[in-house]
Amino acid sequence: MLDFNQFEVVSFDCYGTLIDWENGILPVLKQLLSSHEIDLSDDGTLEMFAEFESELEKDQSNYIKYRQILQEVVEKLGQRFNFEPTETELNSLADSVKNWQPFPDTVAALAALKQKYKLAVISNIDDDLFAGTAKHLQVEFDWVITAEQVRSYKPSTRNFEMAIDRMGIAPEKLLHVAQSLYHDIVPAASMGISTVWVNRRQGKAGFGATLPASAQPDLEVPDLKTLVEAIA
Repeated sequence: MLDFNQFEVVSFDCYGTLIDWENGILPVLKQLLSSHEIDLSDDGTLEMFAEFESELEKDQSNYIKYRQILQEVVEKLGQRFNFEPTETELNSLADSVKNWQPFPDTVAALAALKQKYKLAVISNIDDDLFAGTAKHLQVEFDWVITAEQVRSYKPSTRNFEMAIDRMGIAPEKLLHVAQSLYHDIVPAASMGISTVWVNRRQGKAGFGATLPASAQPDLEVPDLKTLVEAIA
């Protein structure tokens, strides 16, 4: 078991961990596809998002903002299904981010953890897009490290290196909490950072909006409420 007293900072992935991004992504992409008379299952839609998003984020030599990545995801859907998205459709996913809602356990868990730890977000997002999300989270983070600031996307370890550098702590003082094995648990664990996997898709098939990956987190929980109870 983890010794929760060893940690000074708890960091979080945001989208998929704190924010229910699958329920944000799905209605937008389903509407887009249905307007072009394409019928794709929910799982198929999320898996296609995961494929395109990760492909666009992988090119570390050519950083582009996350808003553009979301636009290009829509563009790639058009290429895959042979339609030309309108400008409104190209922006539909990025424009929807500010409306994506926290999971039911998120706000209370962040408030509880703030009593004991400094809190951080390490997210594959743009600063302005996160500013829209931050209002829903109702907590003041001590650090927010975005892909825009680092100019790279997780699973690059650069994002975690910058986070640790900014925090001014040793890696063993940080606990990283995330839903994505691919984006977060694998790279954080490779750096000696303790990890908690929030298995938000427990009971569901597949990996949803993230690529499949194999990792060994230090702790697995179904939600943040369970994590708070484990720490208390």
